[in-house]
Amino acid sequence: MTILNDFTSLGIQPKYTEALKEQSITEPTPIQVETIPVLLNGEDVIGQAQTGTGKTMAFLLPMLASIDKEKESIQSLIVTPTRELAIQVTAELNQLLAASKEDINVLAVYGGQDVEKQIKRLTNKAVHIVIGTPGRILDHVRRGTVDFTEVSFLVLDEADQMLHIGFFDEVEAIIRETPYTRQTALFSATMSKDIRKIGKRYMNNPHNVQIREKEKIVEEIQQEVIETTDRQKLDALSQTIHDVQPFLGIIFCRTKRRVSKLHMDLKARGFLVDELHGDLSQAKREAVMKKFRDAKIQLLIATDVAARGLDVEGVTHVFNYDIPEDVESYIHRIGRTGRAGNDGLAITFAALKDKQALEMIEKGIERSLPRREVEVAAAAESNPSPSRGKGNNESAKDRRERKIQESRERSRKSGRGSGGRDGERTSSGRGSGRGSSGRSGAGSDSRRGTSDRSAGRSDGRSGTSGRSGDRPDGRHGSSNRSAARSDGRNPSGRGSSSAGRGGGRGTGGRSGGRSGSSSQGTGGRRGRS
Repeated sequence: MTILNDFTSLGIQPKYTEALKEQSITEPTPIQVETIPVLLNGEDVIGQAQTGTGKTMAFLLPMLASIDKEKESIQSLIVTPTRELAIQVTAELNQLLAASKEDINVLAVYGGQDVEKQIKRLTNKAVHIVIGTPGRILDHVRRGTVDFTEVSFLVLDEADQMLHIGFFDEVEAIIRETPYTRQTALFSATMSKDIRKIGKRYMNNPHNVQIREKEKIVEEIQQEVIETTDRQKLDALSQTIHDVQPFLGIIFCRTKRRVSKLHMDLKARGFLVDELHGDLSQAKREAVMKKFRDAKIQLLIATDVAARGLDVEGVTHVFNYDIPEDVESYIHRIGRTGRAGNDGLAITFAALKDKQALEMIEKGIERSLPRREVEVAAAAESNPSPSRGKGNNESAKDRRERKIQESRERSRKSGRGSGGRDGERTSSGRGSGRGSSGRSGAGSDSRRGTSDRSAGRSDGRSGTSGRSGDRPDGRHGSSNRSAARSDGRNPSGRGSSSAGRGGGRGTGGRSGGRSGSSSQGTGGRRGRS
C-alpha cells in the first residue's frame, strides 16, 4: 500500500506545495490524507475531526484546484458559524494565494462589517470564493447581490456548532441557493442527528471520514484540576496565573456575562486581559484578536462559541474557569493549546458542585485528571486589586481576626470621640448623639443638616434609624431616634423633642458634621463608656 506522506502524493499542485513549505507545512495530517484525494476526485465528504487537526487545508487545497479564474462568477462558498472563524479561514486562504502568486479573488462576508462595502466589492470586481456566516450570506441573497447558481464547491465548516447555535434553517436555505450538481464538504467535530439529516438530504453518497484525534489531544496536553470553591475561584485563578506564567492563555467561561465580570476582576488586579464574546462589535472583536495574536495582551477571556475554531500560535495555557458542559467542549477547549507539537497545559477549576461534570469528562477522555489546591492568600498579594485596598491582601481568616481586633479597639475608645468620624463636633456646644453609620450632614456656620438618618453603633452598623434633622433656621427637629452607645449596642431609645444634651459620640462611622455655634444637640441618650 502506498503511504501518502507528502502533499504531492495527495495530488496537490507544485505551486501550492511550495507555498505550504514557506509556512513550514510539509507533512499532511490524517484528516488531509483521508479527505484531499476524495475531494480532488469530485466526491462529497463528511469529515469528523477536532478543531486544530488541519481540516481547513483539507478543503482549501482541493477547492483551489476546482476554480476557473477565467470565469467571473462565485464558484466556491464556505459557510462558518462565527465571524472569527470566517476571518481566520480567509486569512489562511489569502496567505496561501499570496505565496503561490495565484490570482483568485476572495471575499469574506459577515455581520458587523459595512454591508455597502461588501456590495460594492461584489459589484465592481469578480469574486471567485465567498466565505461568510449564515446570516450575512442570506442577507446578500435577499438583496440579490450574490449569485450562487455557479457554485461548484460548497463547504460547511464546524457544522455541528453552526447547527447548535440555531442556524439549521439558514444552512438549508443557503444550500438550496446552490446547484444540485455542486460538490459538498461538511466538517464537524461531532456527528449529531442534524448533521446526518443534512448529509442525507443534500449530499450525494458522501464518504464518511472519522479521525480519532481525541486520544492524541488528550495524551499530548498536560491537564490538571484545581479544587476550589466558587467564593475562592477568582483568587485561585489569579494565584495560578502568577505561578505558571503563561505566554498566552485563554480563559473559558460559560456565559457572556461571566466573561465580562471576570474581565473586569482580572483587569482590576493588573493582568493584561481582554474579552471575546458575541455582544462585542465586529471591529472590537477583530481588534481584540489582533492584540492577542500580537501578544499585546496575555490572557483572552472567551465563551465557547466566540473561540470556536480559533487557531492562535503560541497559546501555552488554557484555563477552564467554568467547567465545560460536555466532553466535546472540554476537548475543544484544551485543543487551543499544545498546537503544532508545542507543549500545552490545561487547568480546570472545579468546585464541589462540579463533581459530576468532572467525572463525566474523565470518563469521556478515559483518564483520571490529577487534582491539587492552591493557597489563595498569596493570590491577592501578587496581584492586588487597586480598587479594593487592604482587604485583598489577606486571607479570609486574617480579615476576620483583623476585624475582631478593630471592633475591640473601637469599643475601648468609644465614648471619647477618638478614632471615628461620627459624633457631631462643636466649637462650644455639645455634639448630638449621632451614631456611626448614619448619613447626617450637619453643616457649618451654625446651620445643621436636615433629615439625619442616624442611630449609630460604634461597630459601624446602624440601629433604629429616625430622622433627627435640626432645621437650618435654628429650630430643632423632634423625635430623633439616634441613641448611640459606645459599647456597640444600640437600644431603640427615643430622643427628646426639645434641645437636650447630646451624648454618645460613636466611632468609625461617617455621620456627624461640624457646627460652628454653641447650639446644643438634639435629644438622644448619652453614650456610656
